[in-house]
Amino acid sequence: MTKRYFLLFWLSMLPFSGSGGAAAQDDGSRIRVSVVLVQLSVAVTDRKGNYVSGLRPEDFTIVEDKIPEKIATFEEGNEPTRRLIEAAPSNSRSMMPAASATQGSASETAAAISGTQAMGSNVFILFDTSNYMYRGFVFAQDAIADFIRSLEGVSKVALYSYSRDLSRVATLTPDRYQVLRGVRNTVAGDDAALYNSLLMTVKDAAPLTGRKAIVVFSNGPDNASLVPPEDVAELAQSTGTIIYMISTREAEAEPVSAAVFERMSKATGGKAYFSKDWRDEKQAFNSIREDLAHLYAISYYPQPNANRGWRAITVKLASKEMQKYHIRTRDGYRLMQTTQTAGGVASLGPEPASK
Repeated sequence: MTKRYFLLFWLSMLPFSGSGGAAAQDDGSRIRVSVVLVQLSVAVTDRKGNYVSGLRPEDFTIVEDKIPEKIATFEEGNEPTRRLIEAAPSNSRSMMPAASATQGSASETAAAISGTQAMGSNVFILFDTSNYMYRGFVFAQDAIADFIRSLEGVSKVALYSYSRDLSRVATLTPDRYQVLRGVRNTVAGDDAALYNSLLMTVKDAAPLTGRKAIVVFSNGPDNASLVPPEDVAELAQSTGTIIYMISTREAEAEPVSAAVFERMSKATGGKAYFSKDWRDEKQAFNSIREDLAHLYAISYYPQPNANRGWRAITVKLASKEMQKYHIRTRDGYRLMQTTQTAGGVASLGPEPASK
C-alpha cells in the first residue's frame, strides 16, 4: 500500500496530457474519463518459436475476470484494422481502463479506428547514457541507429535517454532522420535512474491508441531511482505498454537486475535479452523488430464488472488444434482515472472503490 501511494505522488508531480476527447466532470477538482477500449498486443508462436500468422478474430477468446468479452477491433501485424463492433455498450461507466488509456466518447473512437487503415505502432527507445555506458558507447549508438532504420510498419518513433535524469532527445515523430540525429547527439553521463525514467516514459505512452512499445537499452543496474520496479511494471501493464529489455552482461552479472528485467518484460507481454557482447545487441534489436511486425492488436469494450481493482485477462485460442501454440500478452490491468486539480495538475491513479 505504501508503494501505491508513493507511485500516485510521483505521478502527480509529472505533467500529463491526454489524447483528447470528451470527459465527464463530476466535481470541481476531478475529471472522469469515459471507457473506450481495452487494447491487447498478442504474440502467437509455435513450439519452435516461429510466429503463427493468418489467425482470425474468431480464433481468439478473451475473458476478463471470468467474464467473456467480445472483440471490438482486430489487426494482424501491419494489416488494416478490422472494426467488429461499431460502438461501446450503452452501459459503459465513466471511468478509464488504464489498459487502454484511450480517452473520448465511443463515437470519437469509432471515427479514429478506420476499417481500412491500420492503427499503427508507436515505439519509444529508452537509451542508458549513464556512467555504466562509457565503454562501447559508440557501438550502442550504432545498434540503436540500425534498429531505427529497420523499423517497418511503425507509425512514430521516440528516443529518450537517461542517466540520473530523463532526457526526451526526440519526442514521438514519424521523422526517422530527426530520431537518428538524436542518437548521435547523446552523451554518457551520471548514475543510472532507470525505473524513474521508465515510469515517465510509460506515462508518455499511456494516452496513445494502437500498439505501443518501449525498448530499453541498459548496460547496468539501477542505482539512483526512487520508484520501485514493481510499480513501473504494473503501470505499464495497466496502460497496455509492452516493455522490451536489452541489456549487456554488466546487468546480467547482477542477479537482482537480471531478475527484474525478466519479470518486467514478461508482465507486459515483452521480452528480455541479455547480450554477451556488443555484436549480440544487433540480433536482439532484430528480434524485437520481428516481434512488433507479427503482433495481433486486439481490443474490446469491457463488460460490466464490479471489480475496481486488478482485473485479470486471459487470452486463448478457440480450437483444440491450436492449443499447441503459445500466446504471449499481458495478464491484466488496474482501473485508473485521470484527475485534475484546480491548479491544472493532472495525475493517474487507481479507480476508488464503489461506495
